[in-house]
Amino acid sequence: MHAIEKLLAAKAGVPSVHSGEIVSCAVDWAGINDLYYQTVKSFYEMGATRVAKPDRTILFFDHYAPCATEKQADNHRKFRTFAAEQGISHLMDINEGVCHQLMADHGWSHPGEIVVITDSHTTTHGAFGAFGTGVGATDMATILATGTLWFKVPEVVRITFTGRPGRGVYAKDVILHAIGTLKADYAVYKAVEFAGEAVAGFSVSERMAMCNMTTEMGAKTSYIQPDAVTTDFLAARGVTDYQVYHTDDDYQYAADLTFDASAIGPQLAAPFSVDNVAPLEAVKGRHVDQCYLGSCTGGRTEDIAVAAKMLKGKKVHSGTRMIVVPASRSVLAECIEKGYIKALMDAGATLTAPGCAACLGIHQGLLASGEVCVSSTNRNFPGRMGSVGGEIYLGSPASVAAAALAGEIADPREFLEGSDA
Repeated sequence: MHAIEKLLAAKAGVPSVHSGEIVSCAVDWAGINDLYYQTVKSFYEMGATRVAKPDRTILFFDHYAPCATEKQADNHRKFRTFAAEQGISHLMDINEGVCHQLMADHGWSHPGEIVVITDSHTTTHGAFGAFGTGVGATDMATILATGTLWFKVPEVVRITFTGRPGRGVYAKDVILHAIGTLKADYAVYKAVEFAGEAVAGFSVSERMAMCNMTTEMGAKTSYIQPDAVTTDFLAARGVTDYQVYHTDDDYQYAADLTFDASAIGPQLAAPFSVDNVAPLEAVKGRHVDQCYLGSCTGGRTEDIAVAAKMLKGKKVHSGTRMIVVPASRSVLAECIEKGYIKALMDAGATLTAPGCAACLGIHQGLLASGEVCVSSTNRNFPGRMGSVGGEIYLGSPASVAAAALAGEIADPREFLEGSDA
């Protein structure tokens, strides 16, 4: 069996499972973000009265943080009431940040557990050897009521990245290259495992970015075999008690693919699809109105550090604006302590509250028709960040910083000379 199958078998209480089977599993963490008050409605419509695992249920106020409309504020009010009534102590209010980053910050996401959140990018938690997946309101209401949910055991595709990325090339470039090659429907309801020298050399932050983006390949979940990088990260947060599963040597993958990471340069996903990927140089010189650094893909301390080191002592280009959105309160605090926020603000960047912000096109940095944005986020569909006439290019934090400096799409490697980014 694959490690994912062993994990699901353990949570289902059965000796073994295999791809295609339907199993009912105990869910370790159930997370609801503030887009999904329908979950609470469905919970009561099902006839449920008490949440099965209130200590393993988390409410995340990240998409509407802080609220931009009266309706959003009312949803938050009702969620707070629900949390109080149900004894849910893990209420991550508007000052906390993005759900996936908070799971990492608190050490809640770790090997051998099932993490289900009402957010499609819950695949992020494969970076920790967890089974992370997103669901809608009805499925989440079922988890609240019973503590369990059914899953179809996915086939597993392994993608190996040999070699090491060159200077100015990051995990975002590597995963964009793979998505551009394989396309958006390649891994529908499959699990994507990442392996190889490049992955082994990536930090937890970079691994989270890779696993997050498997959603843009249609994946049900993702997986990176836990190693010293994983255990050291968790140990720093006081987490040492978890089960690590290993894939059997004779396991047969649905597909086994290899990319040479050392041959991949900076990449951009051009409008209006995440799999519309090309080398950055193909669109170099395009004027940029907005540079957006943030989200559950590109708003961690390491991401902000890269941009801060590139922009320190310089200025955002006239006619271009830069928005910085830390992924969580702890990320913001660390970036303040290390001087990254000051460097970016001195350069002319605008800082907003930790959260999803403009990533989903609701507030804090929307685009007007005809405007062009280079963003470290994970989607560039029409209207994703405001007007359907806006154009979003997805790239690494370094590519965002380079565009901010140049006022146009630019190769970050040209701005790294003399920088320790």
